[in-house]
Amino acid sequence: MRAEEEAVEADAAVQAAGSAARGAAPAFRDASDDALDDALRLIARRLADQASAVLDANADDVRAARADGLPDAFVDRLALDADRIAAMARQLDALAAIASPPSKTVVRDLPGGLVLQEWRRPVGVIGANFEARPNVVVDIASQLIKSRNAGVLRTGSSAIRSAAILVDAVVGPALSAAGLDPAAVQLVRVPGREAAAALVRHPRLIPLVILRGSGDSTRALAREAALHGVRTLAHADGGAVIYIDGSADIGLALQIIERSLDRLGVCNRLNLLLVQRGCWDEVVPQVTALTDKLRIAVSLPPHRHPLGQEWALAEGAVATITIAPAQGPVEAAEIANRETSGLAAAIIAADEAAARRFLDIYSGTGSFWNSSPRLLDGFALLSLPETGINVDVVPGPRGPVTFRDLYLRQYVVVPRAHQGTAGGYSG
Repeated sequence: MRAEEEAVEADAAVQAAGSAARGAAPAFRDASDDALDDALRLIARRLADQASAVLDANADDVRAARADGLPDAFVDRLALDADRIAAMARQLDALAAIASPPSKTVVRDLPGGLVLQEWRRPVGVIGANFEARPNVVVDIASQLIKSRNAGVLRTGSSAIRSAAILVDAVVGPALSAAGLDPAAVQLVRVPGREAAAALVRHPRLIPLVILRGSGDSTRALAREAALHGVRTLAHADGGAVIYIDGSADIGLALQIIERSLDRLGVCNRLNLLLVQRGCWDEVVPQVTALTDKLRIAVSLPPHRHPLGQEWALAEGAVATITIAPAQGPVEAAEIANRETSGLAAAIIAADEAAARRFLDIYSGTGSFWNSSPRLLDGFALLSLPETGINVDVVPGPRGPVTFRDLYLRQYVVVPRAHQGTAGGYSG
């Protein structure tokens, strides 16, 4: 009976948040670009002003997580410090400085004195379910604001204190100060997975939900959403690949490996290292010497797990990478395509022909030559915060999803004489 009551409570909380966000959405749609950018800058300022309160709430979350015995990689994602808050503020200021795409563009003239236009329309209300990472509260809220969408956020139970103060003391007051409705950004405050399930069951209130987190739970939510007619942008799987070609500068390869293991709990960290067979005996001992120094375990052949197993999600084995041989760049790219999520892969090679073969064949969302797959990140690549990284093999937003992707395309036909006066939201 208790589980049933919790599900009812979670559903009521999601519906209340969705209704509040939907009520605020029209004003967001019609706001000026300047008002939206002002709101982002004010969020950045309030982050600095409220840093002590945010860090205190986050410290409570971190203490509770450690008391519950949660792994170090989890706590690393959960924890905030002054440097991370400052980085969040810098990203907001950078986002505010970027011009929004035009709300209307002319596609072509049509017969009969008509003009075809393409309009960018906000979705209205977008939900987001994400892991216990407080910085993601601000990342996603900022993308929703910039794209003129209201939102309903739901984070892991371990981060609710941090998320609540970020919404209540930072985002909401900044929206109010910019003349916008703070109800546009809602936080589901009921802990537990029932709230995540409820978020994907209300297509009339929340037609699109961004899903981030561990593969199995995110895939389960995507299936639940499909049953209820809710569209999703899902970031379910990660794990980056690096292939060391026989032509590689080994010193450079070791540097890139180390840079790709700077944080173990993130999706774009090194997961699978492929080494050309011809240089295996030379390279692998140097790699294992580095991983020993970094306190990273290594899984060598024969493997008792899938080559693409994502170690960032492996409880008790997060600090692990898989090393396997590949005949050359073609086989390496094929292994990455076949065995991994398709998030990101890099080749380390001095031979341009080898690099080109790898880049031509690898079909994941990000491909890198003599650089780290950790660059597959909205801010690192595009100077934009992201809502997540979509690895779906379908047209539409793929790779880092930013505010530029959170819109609906609408074709509008108007008389040519009135094409400059047709309606549409501000921007």
